[in-house]
Amino acid sequence: MVAYDLFALGAAACWALGSVMSVTPSRHLGAFAFTRWRMAMVAVMLWSVVAVTGSWRTFETGYWGAMALSGLIGIFVGDTALFAAMNRLGPRRAGVLFATHAAFSAALGFALLDERMNLQAFLGAVLTLAGVMIAIVLGRHKGETHAWEADQGHVGAGVALALLAALCQALGSLIAKPVMALQVDPVMASAVRVTVATAAHGALLLTGFQAARATNAPTLRVLGQTALNGFVAMGVGMTLVLLALEKGDVGMVAILSSVSPIMVLPLLWFQLKRAPAPGAWLGAVMTVAGTGLILWR
Repeated sequence: MVAYDLFALGAAACWALGSVMSVTPSRHLGAFAFTRWRMAMVAVMLWSVVAVTGSWRTFETGYWGAMALSGLIGIFVGDTALFAAMNRLGPRRAGVLFATHAAFSAALGFALLDERMNLQAFLGAVLTLAGVMIAIVLGRHKGETHAWEADQGHVGAGVALALLAALCQALGSLIAKPVMALQVDPVMASAVRVTVATAAHGALLLTGFQAARATNAPTLRVLGQTALNGFVAMGVGMTLVLLALEKGDVGMVAILSSVSPIMVLPLLWFQLKRAPAPGAWLGAVMTVAGTGLILWR
């Protein structure tokens, strides 16, 4: 077992918690406004850490372009598309579609970075991804009526948005990998990515794009929920992913971080007061077995 594998799993835990925490503020503000508020708050948090540590001094100017492009694709486009998908499909179904970013990442890493897996790692990857898909696809009880599971718009559009988010996540990691392999400060790298994505959101709002406006006026409670979500999912989760990318392959990091839908299951159990369906347990067992094969490859 190596540290960067654990960083990827830690990111998955942060994203699982963040996806559940995002439902209320995202639906209150709308996908664009929620993402914009969240990123602006996280940017302030990250730059505060950078100012204290002074890590900006060692971040060479040549790194800015790659991290900026990674932020535009992976965060600006990817995160916005993901939350728009969640608003239409709920966190459970959006999560299973977003988990395909692991397959996208593995394919891109194989084609562009010459990344390879041994047989044990490959079997673990297949088990893990299959387990995630089974847990989510078969994890819903018949007649589930909770608001988190209800359709809130065109389902086809939600599916397309979730797949777009998955592809953008994979591309964002692929672009960031060469810089992170140089072991630059991950907090500084995260700050650049988030800041560029925030600026893009601000520019979109200034163009008068109607969907970028908040659906409802933000309240202190919603802003507090948004800030907490940003700290957990972006501030901590994204930084852990960048740490994992320092030495881990893009595909492996993506596969391990894709188990977040499995980690969502106990959170939904707590919120919905109902145990996951049998299919969810089967998928969870497969995911745990596959993750174990990867960790001890």
